[in-house]
Amino acid sequence: MAAIISCNSYSPLAASKRINPTLPTKASTFLTTPKYNSHKHVQCQLQNGQKGRPFSLKECAISIILAAELITGIPSLDAYAANPPLPDLSVLISGPPIKDPGALLRYALPINNKAVREVQKPLEDISESLKIAGVKALDSVERNVRQASRALKQGKTLIISGLAETKKDRGAELLDKLEVGMEELQQIVEDRNRDAVAPKQKELLQYIGDVEEDMVDGFPYEVPEEYRNMPLLKGRAAVDMKVKVKDNPNLEECVFRIVLDGYNAPVTAGNFVDLVERHFYDGMEIQRADGFVVQTGDPDGPAEGFIDPSTENTRTIPLEIMVDGEKAPVYEATLEELGLYKAQTKLPFNAFGTMAMAREEFENNSASSQIFWLLKESELTPSNANILDGRYAVFGYVTENEDFLADVKVGDVIESIKLVSGLDNLVNPSYKIAGKIRHSSPIGLLLKTEVS
Repeated sequence: MAAIISCNSYSPLAASKRINPTLPTKASTFLTTPKYNSHKHVQCQLQNGQKGRPFSLKECAISIILAAELITGIPSLDAYAANPPLPDLSVLISGPPIKDPGALLRYALPINNKAVREVQKPLEDISESLKIAGVKALDSVERNVRQASRALKQGKTLIISGLAETKKDRGAELLDKLEVGMEELQQIVEDRNRDAVAPKQKELLQYIGDVEEDMVDGFPYEVPEEYRNMPLLKGRAAVDMKVKVKDNPNLEECVFRIVLDGYNAPVTAGNFVDLVERHFYDGMEIQRADGFVVQTGDPDGPAEGFIDPSTENTRTIPLEIMVDGEKAPVYEATLEELGLYKAQTKLPFNAFGTMAMAREEFENNSASSQIFWLLKESELTPSNANILDGRYAVFGYVTENEDFLADVKVGDVIESIKLVSGLDNLVNPSYKIAGKIRHSSPIGLLLKTEVS
C-alpha cells in the first residue's frame, strides 16, 4: 500500500471540524438522481402501468420513516420501534461494530485461516484499547500485544501452510517482519509511549493484511453466466480520487484513496473500474453533499447513467450483495426480499466513507454510474444494524483522508479518478473497445432513489 496521500489544507483543523455532520433539513430522495420531473416522484400506492415490480406496504413504511428522518433531522423512533422494518434487528448487533475501513477490508477477504485471524483480532482491538484516556490505555494495549504474539508463535506454521504456493516465501518474510514489529510494539508499551502505539499498530496490521491477501489463490467462485461478459474486478483495486474544493478557505483540494473489493462485488467494482478507465468521472461535479451522503455520477442530459456506445443504451448492473458466510454473492434481490433478515453483509455500511451504488428505489437492477459515500450514522443507519445493508451494493471504502469527505460540497469538482493498483484484476474491460468517452457534469440534484 502506498504512503498516505495528504490533502492540501490551510488549517490542521480541517480534517476534524465536522466529525458528526448533521442530517439534511429538507426533503431529499435517496440513492439515484433522476432528472427533475414532477410526475416521477414515488408515491406509496400501486398505479396501473407502473414500471417495475409492485412494492409492498413494508417498503412504503420504510420509505416514509426515512423520509421523515431526512426532512426533520429527527429519527422516527416510535414509528419503527413498534413495527421494525427488519424483524429481529437487534440480533445484528453483537459487540462493538467494526468501523475502520482497513479492518473491514481485511475481514472481508475470502480466507478461512483461524490462526491468522487469532493474530489479527488482538491487534485490531488495540484501537478500542486506545479509547481509554491517558497512559492507562497502555495496560490494555499490552494485553493485546501479548495475546497477538502468543497467537503468532503458536500458529505460525498453520499460517504459512495457508499461503498460496506461489506466495509462501513472501508471506514468510512478512510474518518475520510482523514478529519483529510486535517486539517493537511491546517495547513502546513498556516505555509508556502512548503516541507511538497507533502508528506501529497500523504498520503491523498492514503486514497482517498483506499476509491474508497472499492466502487468496485465484478468484474463489464463478460469476453467474449472465454476468460473465460484463467488466468484472476479480480481486482488489485501488483508486485515487482528486477533488477540487471550492469556496473553502481551509481546503483547496484533496486526494481520497479508495480500495475497491472485487472479491465480494466483482460486477459492481468491475463496472466502476471500467468507467474510471474511460475517464467518465473526470471533471464531474459533486451532486449531493448534505452531511448524510456525498454522491456523484449523474451525467449531463436526460440519461441517468452511463450510455454504452456499443448499444446506445444505459448500461446497468444487477444488485450484488455478498452475505457473510456465503461463498458467492446473491444477485437481483435484497436480503429482505430473500427473507434473510438476520444475515450480515460482508461489506457493511459501517465505515465513514463506505462506497456504494445508487439505484432506482424499486428497481434492484438499475444501478449504472451513480455512486455515493455514506457519512452519517443515524438511528436508521447504525453500524452493524444498518437499514441500507443488504439493500444497496457496497463495493469499497475510502481508506485515506476519509474525514475530509465531510468538507466536500455540491459543485466541488472531481478533477480525476485514477487507478493506482489492480488493473490486472479487471476482466472484460469495455473501455479498451470504446476508448475514452466524454462523461458528464452534474445538475446537483438529489440522489436517485429513496431508501425502500
